[in-house]
Amino acid sequence: MDVLAAAQRLGEDIVRTPTLWSETLSDMLGAEIYLKFENLQFTASFKERGARNKLLLLTDDEAANGVVAMSAGNHAQGVARHAGLLGIPATIVMPEGTPNTKVEQTSRLGADVRLVGETLRESTAEAIALASRDGMLFVHPFDDPAVIAGQGTVSLEMLADAGPLDAILVPTGGGGLLAGIGLGVAALSDNPRLIGVQTSSYPAMADLFAERSSNRSAPATLAEGIAVREPGKMSAAIARRHAEQIVTVEESHIEDAIAMLLDIEKTVVEGAGAAGIAALLAHRNLVAGQRVGVVLTGGNIDTRLLTNVLMRRLGRDGRITALRILLTDRPGRLAAVAKVLGDAGANVIELSHHRMSSHVAATAAELDVVIETRGREHTEAVIAALRAAKIMVEFEDAEEE
Repeated sequence: MDVLAAAQRLGEDIVRTPTLWSETLSDMLGAEIYLKFENLQFTASFKERGARNKLLLLTDDEAANGVVAMSAGNHAQGVARHAGLLGIPATIVMPEGTPNTKVEQTSRLGADVRLVGETLRESTAEAIALASRDGMLFVHPFDDPAVIAGQGTVSLEMLADAGPLDAILVPTGGGGLLAGIGLGVAALSDNPRLIGVQTSSYPAMADLFAERSSNRSAPATLAEGIAVREPGKMSAAIARRHAEQIVTVEESHIEDAIAMLLDIEKTVVEGAGAAGIAALLAHRNLVAGQRVGVVLTGGNIDTRLLTNVLMRRLGRDGRITALRILLTDRPGRLAAVAKVLGDAGANVIELSHHRMSSHVAATAAELDVVIETRGREHTEAVIAALRAAKIMVEFEDAEEE
C-alpha cells in the first residue's frame, strides 16, 4: 500500500485538485481552514484515485477479462470512467432504487450497468457472483490495498499545497479514504491529527473505535456517500493505527455545511463531501485555533435535493417564512395584507387564497403566504407590522422545529 508509488502511477491522469485557504470560513469557525476540492474531479469525487490505481495494477489477463464493481454512485463512476480510458471492460451492479441520473452517468462513461437488489448488500452479492461466474475481477469500493493507496494521494497534494497541518478532517464511511490519508501522512513523516467524520445515523467506524456494538438501524441520510453499515476490515485496521478519533454529526449540521460552502466558497458538495465542515459546526472546540485540512470529497448531489437543502436553510435563518393569515372575506382585505407586507419590505414568493376550507367560517378566508426577508429580525418586524394592522397571523419558526 505505497501511496507515494500510487501518486507517481496516477500522474496527470487524475485532476490535481486545488487546496485553498478559506478566509471567511476560518473567521467564522475559529480555525485556519484549508479546503481540498475533490469535488472538482471529472466525476466530482475522490473515488477516481483509488479506482484508477487499482486498474493500473491489473495483469494483462485480468484487464482482458474485465472488472466488476458494486456502487450506487461515486465508486461506480470512478471505475467506469477509468476502465473506459484504459480499454478495460467494466460491469457495474447498482441497487434497483439508484436514481436514474446516476445510472445514466455511469452508463455514459461506458460501463455495463445492471440494476440488481434492493440493498447495497444484495448488489454486492450479485457483483461477487458475477466476478466468480464470468472470471472478472471484483473492485471493492474501499477495502482493497490498491484502492486505499490511490485514495491516500489526496493527502500528498493537500500537504504540499497547504504546508504543515495540525489536523485533517476526513469524511468516513467504509474507511478507505481515512486509511489512505493515514498511510500518506506517515509516508511523508508528517504528523497531523487525523479525525474521521461520520453521520450519527451511520457511526460504524466511530463504534469500532469506541469498542461498542454497531447494530443500529439504517435511516435515510443526506450523506449517502458515507452511509456504510460496516467498515472494511483492512481499512479499519489501518485507520485505527493512524487516526486519532472519529466524531459524528447530525443531518442539520450537514445541511448547514452544504449551504455554507455554496454561499461562501461558491462550490457544490454532496452530503458526504460536506461532513468535514459539518464537524467544525458540531464540535466548535475540536480544532480551535489550529491549521486544519478539510477534504471536500465529492459534489454529486441531486439538484432537487440541493434546492430543498437551501430552502430549509433559508427557513432556519428566518429568511423564508410561511405565514397563515385569517381574513374577513370582503373586498380590499387581500390588498391590505399586500400593502403591509410591501411597506415592511417583505417579498411575497408564494400565495394561496382559500375560501372553501371547512374549518374556516363562511364569512372568512384563509391566506397562506410565503415571504422572503433579510433575516429573523426582519421577519419578526414584518409579523409585528401585520399584527399592528389588526391582521391575524400565525407562523412556524423553523429554528424551533
